Amino acid sequence: MKRLFLVGLCLLTTFISLAQNTLQHPDQFLGYPVGKRFTPHHRVLAYAEAVAKNFSSRVKLLPYGTTYEGRQLMALVVASEKNMNRLEEIRTTHLNQIGLGTATSSSNNTALPPIAWLSYNVHGNEAISSEAFMLVLHDLLDPTNAVSQKILANTVVILDPGLNPDGHDRYVNWYNQMSGMTPDPSPLAREHSEPWPSGRYTHYLFDPNRDWAWQTQEITQQRMALYQQWMPHLHADFHEMGPESPYYFAPSAKPYHEDITPWQREFQQIIGQYSTRYFDKNGWLYFTRENFDLFYPSYGDTWPTYNGAIGMTFEQGGGGRAGLAYQKNDGDTLTLRERIDHHYAASFATLESVADRPADVVKNFNSFFQKAQNSPVGEFKSYVIKTANDEGRIKALRKLLDNNLIRYGLAGKSQKLTGFSYQSQKNEPVTVESNDLVISAYQPKSTLLKILFEPQSSLEDSVTYDITSWSIPYAYGLKAYGVRDRLNPAPHPAAAAASPTNLPANGPKPYAYLVRWQSAQDVQFLAGLLKNKVRVRVAERTFKQDNQSFDPGTLIVTRAGNERLGERFHQIVQQEAVKRGIRLIPATTGFVAEGADFGSGSVFSLKNPRVAVIAGDVTTPTSLGEVWHYFDQDLEYPLTLIDGNALPGSSLAGIDVLIMPQGYNYGKIMNDRTLAKLKDWVQAGGKLIVMERATGFFVDKPDFGLKRKDEKPEAKREKSDKKPEVEETLRQYGEREREAISEETPGSVYRVDLDRTHPLAFGYTNGYNALVQNVYDYDFLRDGWNVGYLRKDNYLAGFVGRSAKAKLNNTLLYGVQDLGKGSVVYIMDDPLFRGFWYNGKLLFGNAVFMVGN
Repeated sequence: MKRLFLVGLCLLTTFISLAQNTLQHPDQFLGYPVGKRFTPHHRVLAYAEAVAKNFSSRVKLLPYGTTYEGRQLMALVVASEKNMNRLEEIRTTHLNQIGLGTATSSSNNTALPPIAWLSYNVHGNEAISSEAFMLVLHDLLDPTNAVSQKILANTVVILDPGLNPDGHDRYVNWYNQMSGMTPDPSPLAREHSEPWPSGRYTHYLFDPNRDWAWQTQEITQQRMALYQQWMPHLHADFHEMGPESPYYFAPSAKPYHEDITPWQREFQQIIGQYSTRYFDKNGWLYFTRENFDLFYPSYGDTWPTYNGAIGMTFEQGGGGRAGLAYQKNDGDTLTLRERIDHHYAASFATLESVADRPADVVKNFNSFFQKAQNSPVGEFKSYVIKTANDEGRIKALRKLLDNNLIRYGLAGKSQKLTGFSYQSQKNEPVTVESNDLVISAYQPKSTLLKILFEPQSSLEDSVTYDITSWSIPYAYGLKAYGVRDRLNPAPHPAAAAASPTNLPANGPKPYAYLVRWQSAQDVQFLAGLLKNKVRVRVAERTFKQDNQSFDPGTLIVTRAGNERLGERFHQIVQQEAVKRGIRLIPATTGFVAEGADFGSGSVFSLKNPRVAVIAGDVTTPTSLGEVWHYFDQDLEYPLTLIDGNALPGSSLAGIDVLIMPQGYNYGKIMNDRTLAKLKDWVQAGGKLIVMERATGFFVDKPDFGLKRKDEKPEAKREKSDKKPEVEETLRQYGEREREAISEETPGSVYRVDLDRTHPLAFGYTNGYNALVQNVYDYDFLRDGWNVGYLRKDNYLAGFVGRSAKAKLNNTLLYGVQDLGKGSVVYIMDDPLFRGFWYNGKLLFGNAVFMVGN
């Protein structure tokens, strides 16, 4: 009996072991066939966790954070048992070989498999990606699948099932509520009309696919930290587009950035060949070399490419509109399962292309980094950033460089050089001081550094998918130089916690605290004081005290007016200074050597404004998101979101500042009655900040001073008298896209002429560069303040169409109109663009807190 019992126990143990290692299909796990419905993020991860638990020798989970709304972020490594056993060795040796590891030297002779990373669902309502992930994971582990066995034998695969879970579940939850038992393919059905703001975006309505370099969003920051612990040789990014389109895969469209290597260009063709084979076999339609280029550096294909990888985008027709089934214009019905199958096929085509040439992939990837460290691309071999009196911008720059693993240091000594000035756009003498920041091009991230800092990006084709200029010195307002000499920076000391150490430990407290108004961190400090009910004064003119000069905008935080806070006054000011890294300058008197004393009428007091922003379907989600994120995350200052459709019937009595972000549907609410209501509110003391296209609803409206430029009568007469030549009237249909862009400026940089005496321009001692994305052609305000405008020769970088360039001459960008007791601030470009145009955050802070006091 005992022997039979032992035999039975052995058989039971074997059965349990076999059951635990059974590969469960997603259909079985979910309880419905993949493609039957959309799967919430937590169920997708639950399937991944179940597979990892049963196949721990070949699957490893990589949890890497949580979203703002608390959803898990997680990637998976899938590899052969042999490679899984040495996974950490593969990772660390790989990093050492490319110069990003902890070892000071590493043998490049160690044979390693390439790492291929597939990212799904960065846009939440492009939801087929997460469904395809489950099928890809299952079939990679299928022992009967010869292609899968080859892939796992020759590569390490990393899969991220959902880059934007908050947006994904926003879409999935809505769609699953809208659909019935049988999907309705009619485009008129409500299940094909996703409501504002759609699931495409993050919690703060940012587009995460444009955030790879800037890393403003928590999901991007956490993902990039993990990504750079692996630095994959290949990265594929899976998307969807409009439902009428077929499938898109590599090779990409032009323009390619000039620094994309011949090997990376060649592999674009290889990916296309493999994908073609899969799609031709099934008779599926597809296209290549159109629409999706490799230029703007912050995409899921370009950022990896500029970091040595083979990067590519895949686009399936569908998106949030397609749902479970969608009847296209040609009468065919596109189903969810068809869309999933296409992404599944593209995933395997991509992985197989790497698995068939692992040695070449690793060799060329390592060569990319060897060249970066020994013979970097570009004319500049070093970058010098002046640091004096620019602590806020330098702190923000260091964070950006750290997030991208770009190394930097201090000059360490004074010297005189010649360099290209980003401010003057000329080569000129540079006096480098010991505390200036120096970034050497001789480092692993050299190519990314060059691209992020290039003053003018070279465009091989003017038809592009995104902005055409992004140079960091322009975006951050830095006094910077590109130098052709190789400089070897001294190590930069770790940033010390800010401390008002220059304040007396004992004895009388300062009469006032002075803070120079220079960057976004000063706005953060001010917001913290105002939120704590500290009264703050601002110098309207330059003044001198104790042999120091202070520019307009300097914050003057006096004990006078804050007596009710008692000793808490000093605690609050110093705590906020430490929190934001602010250097406090103590003043022992309110008397100044030059300028206005602290009690003068030209030293005005700031209000603690109650701020609101119009939200809802009258606004553009990303524009609203930028404002929301700015207040909620950057400033930690209260902001009320008002649904635009409720504005006509709402009272603004409790609001001091109302922001109108970009929007194309304001016509729904901006009738004469609403405009009159807004005007009355402004005249009673309110401040209206109008951004980008929203300004168009105030052009030529009674009492609002915004006008479009009028041509001079002589020019009109000459134009009407001149008959066009016959050749001028002949247009080619095939050139219609290029003709259209002659009227556009897809993200070009202009130097703005500023009236620095106006509060809207306080703090801009180095000037201001705007990222101009629209051609407004607005005239100067005849009854108002023209604070920022473009002259004839203000262009700096990026593509501008011929007609657009002419219209951007002598054009208003920032204006302030006094109206009764209040004011209207017109902001024609987007100073908060994607959260990365750092220098614009001060401008927007001026609009909110400085203007109108």
